[in-house]
This record gives sequence, C-alpha cells and structure tokens, in this order.
Amino acid sequence: MSTDDASKAKMRCEDALAEIYLLLDRECSPQRDAQLRRHIEDCPPCLEEYGIDDQLKQLLARKCGGEHAPAELKSRLRASIRQTVATRGGVAVERTEITVEQQTGE
Repeated sequence: MSTDDASKAKMRCEDALAEIYLLLDRECSPQRDAQLRRHIEDCPPCLEEYGIDDQLKQLLARKCGGEHAPAELKSRLRASIRQTVATRGGVAVERTEITVEQQTGE
C-alpha cells in the first residue's frame, strides 16, 4: 500500500466531519486540506454534509454579512468550536478566527 493509499485508509468519516469547518474556512494545513478533500470526494455522505455546511456558511454570510458579532459572542463561538473539534476528532485547535464575508448576489 502506498503512502497515499495509507492516508486515505486512515481517514474516517468522523474525522472528516469534525474538521469540515476548518476546511471550509481554509484553516487546515495544505496536506490536511488535501486529505480531507480526497475523503470527501470519495465519500457521498461526507460530500453531502460538506455541501450543506458550505451552503449554510454562504447563507449566513449573505444574511449577516454587514453586521459584526459582539466580542463575547465571538469568544463563546471559538470555545464551542474548539470543544466540538476536540470531542469529535481529537484535534486540538489553538487559534480560531471567525470572519464574516459579505457576498453579493444569490
């Protein structure tokens, strides 16, 4: 089994789904990004979840893009994201930034 095949075999759906927002927010290393994308492309349930989460993120950006969240809310969201990622995937997230981009059009 090649190194590439071994990395595919090690990726579990739980791991991919735990890191889906890190992937959507481009907060993964290039190597982890490639691993996650390979898994998602080969796994229909994970691909569907990725698509739903991506659409949700875009919808939130369109509807809430002009407003800034209070600092306390950002802090609580960061803590919640860290806890969710650690619980689901056993991955430590040292720094999480929340950004809201306003998109035009539908």
